[in-house]
Amino acid sequence: MIYDQIVLRYGDLIMKGRNRNQFEKRMQRQVKNALTPFKGVTYWKTFGRLYVKLNGQPYEPIADRLKDLFGIISLSPVISSESELEAIRAAAMTLMNSLKTPPKTFKVSVKRAWKGFPHQSQQMNHLVGAHILRAFPELSVDVRNPEVELKVDIQEEATYLFCEVIPAAGGFPFASNGKAMLLLSGGIDSPVAGWMALRKGLEIEAVHFHSYPFTSEQAKDKVVALAKRLSYFSGAPLKLHLVPFTEIQTTLAQSGQDNLIITLMRRVMLRITEGLAVRSGALGIVTGESLGQVASQTLPSMNVIGRATQLPMLKPLIMMDKSEIIAMAEKIGTYQTSILPYEDCCTLFLPKSPSTNPNLHIVENIEAGIANLDSMIEDAIKGTEYMYLSPGEMKSKETAEEDEWF
Repeated sequence: MIYDQIVLRYGDLIMKGRNRNQFEKRMQRQVKNALTPFKGVTYWKTFGRLYVKLNGQPYEPIADRLKDLFGIISLSPVISSESELEAIRAAAMTLMNSLKTPPKTFKVSVKRAWKGFPHQSQQMNHLVGAHILRAFPELSVDVRNPEVELKVDIQEEATYLFCEVIPAAGGFPFASNGKAMLLLSGGIDSPVAGWMALRKGLEIEAVHFHSYPFTSEQAKDKVVALAKRLSYFSGAPLKLHLVPFTEIQTTLAQSGQDNLIITLMRRVMLRITEGLAVRSGALGIVTGESLGQVASQTLPSMNVIGRATQLPMLKPLIMMDKSEIIAMAEKIGTYQTSILPYEDCCTLFLPKSPSTNPNLHIVENIEAGIANLDSMIEDAIKGTEYMYLSPGEMKSKETAEEDEWF
């Protein structure tokens, strides 16, 4: 069967009160961008809904794209008809005949949004239901737990019929809740954290630390691929910052504080990310930390590491098990890229016995004793390269000092 429309339902936008109009405009802009590859497809809105008119385009690829858009809680393939009894009955028959598996029980639920329609909702339930029962005598009505619920939405301009509700991404539209920096390591966790941040309406810029020649070009390509995947979900180009970390990392490795090197390294990463955030107007830092997963993710470690920045630390995976994170990575399509065997700088110089309970004052004293640490951090910020990434293209710039790219 060829559906002629898709109805999209908003998620948490219904709770936004006075700001609802702003969120709806962002949602419409997302839908418009997502529909760009599909020529002739149009859309319009009603209260709490968006309707996409297919105009002959296939339903499946468009639905697959729309269900990944943040801010949409569900969608349904729709048949439309004139808002007239016999036309509605005919459309209902078409829909029931199209079902792949004939049901044994059904229910009709009519919503009469157009009060000028001559029959009330309960009356229409019987008028449409009885018409279907005459055509399908093996069917029976079950108002509590039907196998198929035929929903009929009567509007003045048309009536929309559907019986399938497909879950979508939910959350908030892209960039509706501000901007944050994502620490993107190339592992399993951080892309999932990025996806969850996008789902809550954040615009994210990714920050990746590399230590050439210790890390390879393939490690960079891996991170680029993950950033491109995240940009697919945002529907907008994603800015990836590539931070040179070799000098800082080797200096820390030579400090004689083997058990604290991970703590020191992550604190410096946060200071650099905070500097990049100031330039980009970001107000938070997103990480893929999960409580207790590794030595640097114990509560004492996270406390000491987090003190390196004044920006809010957003940790969407903090209470998730590794198995749950892996399942999410598989679901969003980042897992196979994340497990490619190319190491990033976070896996270099790993101590045999990293501290799980560092002391803040000791760590700060060690940092104060490292010559030129502040200037190395400034040099890393100035030497950061970056790219704007989309799923099918890549734009790059060699240095982060060119204002026209902000």
